[in-house]
Amino acid sequence: MNIRIPIFFIGLFLHHISGAQSNLEVGSLPAINLNSDLGNGYRLNFKWESRQIIESVSEADANRVNFVLSDFSAIVSKKVDLRSSIAGGYLIRFEGDAVIHRTIQQFALVRRLTGIRIGHRFASDQTFGKKEDFSFRLRYRLTGEFPLSGQEVDNKEFYLKVNNEYLNAFERNSYDFEIRLVPSMGYLFTDKNKLEAGLDYRIDSFVNGTAVSNLWLAISWYIKL
Repeated sequence: MNIRIPIFFIGLFLHHISGAQSNLEVGSLPAINLNSDLGNGYRLNFKWESRQIIESVSEADANRVNFVLSDFSAIVSKKVDLRSSIAGGYLIRFEGDAVIHRTIQQFALVRRLTGIRIGHRFASDQTFGKKEDFSFRLRYRLTGEFPLSGQEVDNKEFYLKVNNEYLNAFERNSYDFEIRLVPSMGYLFTDKNKLEAGLDYRIDSFVNGTAVSNLWLAISWYIKL
């Protein structure tokens, strides 16, 4: 298996965070993805994602898990050709007593090499709400998927997946930059059912202040309807 691409992802990420002093938050990030073929090249993705943070109460007490938020999103995509697609959608977030809205636009390009699936995603989103300042983000994500046996991922086989994403966030007169690295292990039960589990590491707020890091245990279940 060709391992040069995941090593490149990790090395590039560590180059950005080396020497940075950061505060670390730890938690879990479960998600369920439902995908449906609408015909004529259109597809619908519905996603639920939740976020919990593990907090240390005191040295004498056990850690406490605090619920942070839940996201519900729906995205419709249209294939442009065999390798690319465009998409648009909407996300609603419930965070405490706040309801936050987000509109999403995406362009995705997939290339298949020998034993490797490479994906590029260019996206923008706009976030707003009654208690939320309007924000605009530009995002780029590079994904590598590698079968652990053979040249392709077949049913009842494991695979390695690595996401490396860069986000530019604009809010009023402020700007922030975020880097995400998500190495995960996947298992393909059938063509319509797969599970991925890994670590979602994020670092931001190092443009204008002390960096804040987040480490999530990410578990995603994908179902084709």
